Amino acid sequence: MKRALQAISLAIAFFPALFSGFGRLESVFTIFAHVFALAPGIPGDYLRIAWYKFTLEECALDSRIQFGSFFAHPQARVGRGVYIGPYCVLGRTSIGNRTQVAAGVQILSGRRQHARDDRGRIEGADSADFVMVGIGADCWIGAAAIVMEDIGEGSTVGAGAVVVKPIPPGCVAVGNPARVIRPATAAETSI
Repeated sequence: MKRALQAISLAIAFFPALFSGFGRLESVFTIFAHVFALAPGIPGDYLRIAWYKFTLEECALDSRIQFGSFFAHPQARVGRGVYIGPYCVLGRTSIGNRTQVAAGVQILSGRRQHARDDRGRIEGADSADFVMVGIGADCWIGAAAIVMEDIGEGSTVGAGAVVVKPIPPGCVAVGNPARVIRPATAAETSI
């Protein structure tokens, strides 16, 4: 049944993906990313994964992306067994295998996305400085966290945390700005 739903979803997502140049036409990519984000229920989860399978740099079919979540850029990777909760906004990121992202998380494309001119005004979108933010395998990102830097494998980021500095592997980080409070326990690193 699961393979049949994946096949149907891939067939539905193929033509929008083709129309977007398989993610190369970012304005078209964005339109369909928003459309697929609004597909309800389990069929919507399958449609989102199929869409991103065609348009992201990498996306495993056995992952899950919930209602309202979308990638802002096609320069992203989603590993196997990844779960992304509802209402997440994801930039240029590489998410490792089995990582779980709770509801309302934002993974930005770095800390300094918008350059300013010598008078302090924000320059145009073509001057944006996007970077790839890496999330290691087997991580847990708590609800409403904002991630602007890399998170090491097996780490836990608490709900509402704001990650502005890299988090090393196997740690628990909380707060605004997020700071490491202790190493992760075996139970926290085995998702």
